[in-house]
Amino acid sequence: MRENKLADLSMEFSVRIVRFCETINGHRSLVNQLERSATSIGANIYEANYVNSRADFVAKMHISLKESYETEYWLKLFVNAGLAQESQVVDLCNQCGTIRRILVASINTAKKKEDVK
Repeated sequence: MRENKLADLSMEFSVRIVRFCETINGHRSLVNQLERSATSIGANIYEANYVNSRADFVAKMHISLKESYETEYWLKLFVNAGLAQESQVVDLCNQCGTIRRILVASINTAKKKEDVK
């Protein structure tokens, strides 16, 4: 159930990022980087639901976790470079943080189950 909630949250986040990126004029290479990292979070979460082993699940979730950190970097860069207002990205950063916390909890739970075997 938790992974479904996580998949839903990551899809919603990806859609919000795509819409945010549509508001940025120019700087296509930076916009592309943000879109790729943000949408990769959800793509790897979805893929983790169809892996062959717990280790593979943990690996996919770790990729999502790393992508969430990268996404926050790009969002902060947009603000620091004057390409977006902080008010435009604060909610996106908060949502990314929520996804990250759930990812960490999922990874830790999966690792504990792995250690029990």
